[in-house]
Amino acid sequence: MANQEIERRRTFAIIAHPDAGKTSLTEKLLLFGGQIQVAGAVKSNKIKKTATSDWMDIEKQRGISVTTSVMEFDYRDYKVNILDTPGHQDFAEDTYRTLTAVDSVIIVVDGAKGVETQTRKLMEVCRMRNTPVIIFVNKMDREAKDPFDLLDELEEELVINVRPLTWPIESGPRFKGVYNIYEKKLNLFQPSKQVVTEKVEVDIHTEELDNHIGAPLAEKLRNDLELIEGVYPEFDVNEYLKGELAPVFFGSALNNFGVQELLDCFVEIAPSPRPVQAEERVVMPDEPKFTGFIFKITANIDPNHRSCVAFCKVCSGKFTRNTPYLHVRQGKTMRFSSPTQFMAQRKTTVDEAWAGDIIGLPDNGTFKIGDTLTEGEQLHFKGLPSFSPEMFKYIENADPMKTKQLNKGIDQLMDEGVAQLFINQFNGRKLIGTVGQLQFEVIQYRLENEYNAKCRWEPVSLYKACWIESDDMDELEAFKKRKFQYMAKDREGRDVFLADSGYVLQMAQNDFKHIKFHFTSEF
Repeated sequence: MANQEIERRRTFAIIAHPDAGKTSLTEKLLLFGGQIQVAGAVKSNKIKKTATSDWMDIEKQRGISVTTSVMEFDYRDYKVNILDTPGHQDFAEDTYRTLTAVDSVIIVVDGAKGVETQTRKLMEVCRMRNTPVIIFVNKMDREAKDPFDLLDELEEELVINVRPLTWPIESGPRFKGVYNIYEKKLNLFQPSKQVVTEKVEVDIHTEELDNHIGAPLAEKLRNDLELIEGVYPEFDVNEYLKGELAPVFFGSALNNFGVQELLDCFVEIAPSPRPVQAEERVVMPDEPKFTGFIFKITANIDPNHRSCVAFCKVCSGKFTRNTPYLHVRQGKTMRFSSPTQFMAQRKTTVDEAWAGDIIGLPDNGTFKIGDTLTEGEQLHFKGLPSFSPEMFKYIENADPMKTKQLNKGIDQLMDEGVAQLFINQFNGRKLIGTVGQLQFEVIQYRLENEYNAKCRWEPVSLYKACWIESDDMDELEAFKKRKFQYMAKDREGRDVFLADSGYVLQMAQNDFKHIKFHFTSEF
């Protein structure tokens, strides 16, 4: 029973550049997950300006996702967990951490723009972990690049072998549909956000294909498919599972086209929960005892309750409500009376969860990102780093009457991993470090709207923050004395050097040979 439950779990992240249409794809996957009848019309699903998964006002105003959302649904016999990541590069860190909690990834690429910088960076993280990847080329109903050129670009830019499993028939106004190589069916395109497209079983070597799409296009399709068979290797599921081969699908998510083919193939080939590396050992998903780690903390999902939710990825065994589990870092036993699973804003209390599932645990400040829960074993899961920030501002209280609210807000937002907080040892001031400018705006907005606190930013010119350590205590002390103005502590009390230029950092590394300079917080 336990193995069956684990086998039917599929946990994946959707990653994309902001303009690639990731939002539409997430929405449509959720629709197939029981929100609509798959045949016929989509009821009461007016295409909204914001994604179902975007719950913050700032996300709705800007039309971007600034935090990873977690959603789950049942499809056929499978239990699917989607993690919709922010596309904007300023929130890359949230996305990097999310990729540690998934077993596979769907990358969305814009058919006209091809691979963009953000996608390239995220693909590097997938390669580091050998995460299996499926690529969805979106917006084929608009003018797009030649599909063969796109495949070459995907191979070159993402450094992975590709194999098309569906093939587009033209693009833009001439877009007729896709041929599903995997199922050997023709899917004809009807530009409609409300109807799921019909599939036709066609022998492509007969005149029936000509009747559906016209003789010239039918001839071109036959030639293209012949070329694909000649150039690309047969699709091998094991190569995909090793992270060495990416199947490619074409479609138009906004028009609900090509999404079901992607989902049908995905649930069949995507991996069920995979083993997870802890510092002590490898944890197998089918072990009887529960283990899990916190990869994300979100405050104020429900503005009426000011609640915090810690998202826990179940790595092995079965999680049961109201059962005592060990919080390894604090050495405390905890019970959870209301663990939840999410369907965007709607959440339901769950009694049990299996390896591969993601559950929300109510958090009143007890959790930090990377915390481990077990049935008693001392385990530490790794791979949830904070990255060295590149933008810095001092945060000042703009309303002295609200100091308490400001401090609470900063603490909770830092627990979420929105940004990093350093205390400058020279002047005792609070310094916020981020990967991108937009994060400052999000912090200011959320402090005001969720904590009723106002802050002011004071820019400071710094190049990079890096964590330092050394076995040679005398050299470490000498360094800290010499760089006193540029030393800070992070929230864990670790020493951080705030280099004000690349040259200064390089000189420090040359002058102090026994000091290690780290650019992620995991060392």
